[in-house]
Amino acid sequence: MPKRPPTGFHARRAQQQRIDWDNPPPQASEQPAPTPQSRPVGEVARHIRAQLKADPQLNDVWIEGEVRSFNRSGAGHYYFDLADSQEDGKSDAALSCAFFRRDNRGMAVQQGDQVLVHGSADVYLPRGSLQIIVDDLRPIGEGVLQAEFERLFRNLGEEGLFNPERKRPLPTYPRRIGVVTSPSGAVWHDIQQVLTRRWPLTSLLLSPCLTQGAGAAESIAEAIQRLNLLTVDEPNVIIVARGGGSPEDLWAYNEEPVARAIFASEIPVISAVGHETDVSIADHVADRRAPTPSAAAEIAVPDRAEEAARVAGLRQAADQQINNRILELAQRGLLNRERLERSAPHPPTMRVELNRRSRELDQAIERQLTLLRAAQSAASSRLNALNPRATLQRGYAIVSDADGQVVASAAALNPDRDVTIQFADGRVAATTKNRDDQHDR
Repeated sequence: MPKRPPTGFHARRAQQQRIDWDNPPPQASEQPAPTPQSRPVGEVARHIRAQLKADPQLNDVWIEGEVRSFNRSGAGHYYFDLADSQEDGKSDAALSCAFFRRDNRGMAVQQGDQVLVHGSADVYLPRGSLQIIVDDLRPIGEGVLQAEFERLFRNLGEEGLFNPERKRPLPTYPRRIGVVTSPSGAVWHDIQQVLTRRWPLTSLLLSPCLTQGAGAAESIAEAIQRLNLLTVDEPNVIIVARGGGSPEDLWAYNEEPVARAIFASEIPVISAVGHETDVSIADHVADRRAPTPSAAAEIAVPDRAEEAARVAGLRQAADQQINNRILELAQRGLLNRERLERSAPHPPTMRVELNRRSRELDQAIERQLTLLRAAQSAASSRLNALNPRATLQRGYAIVSDADGQVVASAAALNPDRDVTIQFADGRVAATTKNRDDQHDR
């Protein structure tokens, strides 16, 4: 019995596949399919999660949408869906969001709010669901730039980049100033004029950079780093400057690379971005903020007119102190002279006393001289008595041999020996004839 042809959907499907239901094709012998290579669910889920974490666009993303299915847990965490808002109440897509208590700080969020959230994509492994981990939430009216400013300001502040105790004093008389700005703008010209007028002893060094647009933040950071790498004629202070503009034009000075380059600078930095009402993150990190680039130049160097007036004032004060000191010493000298005159004895009495003491001193000296003369005379008599010449004058003589040695005994001389006889009035050469060894008894 032939099979009943299919109807409806199956008929159309059969027609597309051109199946002859009366004469079906022969069935091929079934072969066992190879076992596919499988992976654990956790491994696949973690791989997806790692791919999300490796995507920088999904780890630092701002998303705009409407709050749906809002739920606040007992622990203070917020869970909701962020969906595209449509007029019919439907949405093209939705993302699950988790806003933990440490980040939401109890802020007011409710169903239907149009918000701007910042966060990163993640996978909740127990359910395998994609969710956005929110770390900041702002109403749509506050704007993306303001929300990003506050987020970065909070994060950098927690790292200590704005701490007042790390800010360094500026040098009083800088020898060289580095300027980070565009070489073609009016800022560079204005700073040169101010420095020439106020303190021409300081030289300027331009480190050119982009001040707005794509890559401006990196360009500014590199210009700051170049000045810090100098080893010859390095600047004593750096001015990071830009003229006024819209928030979008000045946004590069609110980016993280610029903030970290200023924080890492070993040279003190003055930030001068925009006008007085424009406050950037660079202003908070810098050692000093100036309302305008021209004001930064005025802050960096002293005014020569003011310095001249100050030096003149110091000179006048020094002269006054010297005069006062001279007058004080003169008055003290007069006072001491008066005290000395009052304490000194009467002059006539002093003269009598001096004469008396002078006579006593003369007499004492004379007595000492008499004693010294007597001692000298006695010593002279003793020396004369011991002088060999005095003995010779009494008729004695000194005999010495040919070598000049004194002959003290007749036994020391043999006949025919040359000798010298020393008398009181001279010497006589003689020759011995014979020797008489008998002595007078």
